[in-house]
Amino acid sequence: MHPVLVHIGFVTIYTYGLFVALGILAALWMGTYEAQKRGITKEQVMDMAFYAILCGFAGARGLFVALNPSLFYGRWLDVFKIWEGGLVFYGGLIGALLAVAFYVYRHNLEPGAVLDVIAVCAPLGHAIGRMGCFFAGCCYGRICTLPWAVRFTNPQTLARPIGVPLHPTQLYSVLANLTIFAILFTMSRRAKCSGRLFLVYILIYGLARSFIEIFRNDPRGSVFGGMLSTSQAIGLTAAVISAAVLVVLYLRDRSKKTDG
Repeated sequence: MHPVLVHIGFVTIYTYGLFVALGILAALWMGTYEAQKRGITKEQVMDMAFYAILCGFAGARGLFVALNPSLFYGRWLDVFKIWEGGLVFYGGLIGALLAVAFYVYRHNLEPGAVLDVIAVCAPLGHAIGRMGCFFAGCCYGRICTLPWAVRFTNPQTLARPIGVPLHPTQLYSVLANLTIFAILFTMSRRAKCSGRLFLVYILIYGLARSFIEIFRNDPRGSVFGGMLSTSQAIGLTAAVISAAVLVVLYLRDRSKKTDG
């Protein structure tokens, strides 16, 4: 693909960085729209977003470096070159949620409403950002012979091996996130969810991500003797917890209706 979009003199614009920026803007736009319907002001959204973006990037890059330290031996300044690729979603999500939790506590906002806003806007921004992964070649898939396999031939690509048909796992992630966004956006129109949207988001994304991980072939860390990737372990654990909480909430609501 095309890791570098424009290179003029000393100015280089990386395609990955461009799509990550577009994803953030799209998430902010959708987040503002969803937040105002829940009594959260635009100013509060911008404030939360500022801290969430900073902590999100720190978490995403930090987890990537922790999982791939050999990539930075002898050149630790490359840790800060996030525009070239190398962000782990779950690290970013954890970092962003910590920042948002602190802001919600300080400003006495409704946690459920804020979480539901995140649930709707995050997959939209994530889908757009994953297009940057496709152009950069990171998060690449295993060798395959399927009709929709892709070949990365640019010498600057992060995909390996070059010129060999691979699973377009980046596009699988784009499709999964767009589907999740459509589901949650529709759900948000129909009922007051009070945090349930976020639980559904974590549940569906955790399962989808764990499935896509089967087809990935980039170095990203593993647990349990290589049985699961780090993201699979986090995703499946989060999905199980979210499903359990949703069941408890459902039973509680049904019990209230019966008692009433």
